[in-house]
Amino acid sequence: MFEGIREFLGRRNKEMYNKSMMRNVLKRDIAISPEMAQLQSIWREMYEDGSGLHLAAAISFEMARMVTLELSSKVTGGKRAEFLNEAYQKVIENIRIPVEHGCAKGGMVMKPYVANGEIRVDYIQADGFFPTAFDESGRITGAIFVQPLVKDGVYYTRLEEHKLIGECYEISNRAFKSHSRGSIGREVPIASVTEWANLAESLAIGNVKRPLFGYFRPAVANTIEPASPIGVSVFANAVNLIQDADKQYERFLWEFESGERALIANTMAFKRDKDGRPRLPDKRLYKTLDVEDIDFFREWSPQIREAEFSSGFDKIFRQIEFNCGFAYGTLSTMNNNDKTAEEIRTSRQRSYTTITDNQKALRNALNDLVYAMDVWCTLYNLAPLGKYSTEFEFDDSIAADRKTEFEEKERLVENGIMMPWEFRMWYFGEDEETAKKVVGG
Repeated sequence: MFEGIREFLGRRNKEMYNKSMMRNVLKRDIAISPEMAQLQSIWREMYEDGSGLHLAAAISFEMARMVTLELSSKVTGGKRAEFLNEAYQKVIENIRIPVEHGCAKGGMVMKPYVANGEIRVDYIQADGFFPTAFDESGRITGAIFVQPLVKDGVYYTRLEEHKLIGECYEISNRAFKSHSRGSIGREVPIASVTEWANLAESLAIGNVKRPLFGYFRPAVANTIEPASPIGVSVFANAVNLIQDADKQYERFLWEFESGERALIANTMAFKRDKDGRPRLPDKRLYKTLDVEDIDFFREWSPQIREAEFSSGFDKIFRQIEFNCGFAYGTLSTMNNNDKTAEEIRTSRQRSYTTITDNQKALRNALNDLVYAMDVWCTLYNLAPLGKYSTEFEFDDSIAADRKTEFEEKERLVENGIMMPWEFRMWYFGEDEETAKKVVGG
């Protein structure tokens, strides 16, 4: 499977940091198998690959868009909450893009830190951190975050390790220097790198109950390693289908290219240039043929099999929608003529479940982020002590339960507020003319 996908992508993984390198540096294993590490590499390459239909990016974008659409969240309470909320709103304002990265690559970390008396947040994608430990609930309790730096042709790497042991939280920083991008190099004092000179080599914080970062993990079951708490991409169950769609797209383009209209005429019908070659009015349109008939002229205009190819596209798209938890019509052409009412309702319910599950995952990550911000606020005495609460409001137009919406519109029809044909337009996706014809309106 892995090699087939790599051939499809047409390039090998060029990442600098990998599981083996981290294991050699740390002198111990990390909590991710070689198989999962390879899959993370595949998901990243598919997401960043700009050829073909770019479906991996489209799926990740659409999932993140629906999950974060009109998301409203704030920290409420006293002076402490006001201080936290000021930093938190900067996260909420730009949350869609980090969530998209998390959806694509199987996870994303929001890690707060203090700079110049204020709280800022780093967004670390799945290929930028390495989990080292989990608790019994699957929550990350240990991780290494990688920060690269290139200066004057020298490659520097900072490894920031977090460990939660009981209620003691340990953070350590190590720096490495290399003259080759493909190697982490040798360890150097953290203070020897100007950009990191103010960072402590180690820090221990007491009375900490959760990791000091929020980890967003897409609500997709890990079918590769069911016992692993490592997150997977939202398109993990559609990798081969995405490959099929790109192949179908190539065939579709070739169908149009090979079927371009051409006018074929006797070579003698055209004037010659100085080299004796026929002078064609349009080289793309006109073709020449050496035949005895001086008046020979033919038009080449084959029938384009657009409908057949479009139908093939839609079948693949619908299976991708199903495997990714989308409603039919998210990627495919919306055509409900061949779907029963129950199939359509089930499709919409599937999308509702997918969105709400991912919203819960995002809510949990944001709650953990605010908790971490509060710990740093206390440690640096940035604001008075005080309780806080985090409120969330997601857009109901996307995550609304279609069964409830169906019942509401049904009552509108019964009360004469909504016309039956309007109901059919909403439910079946029919145009106005078709809907009125069916109900006789």
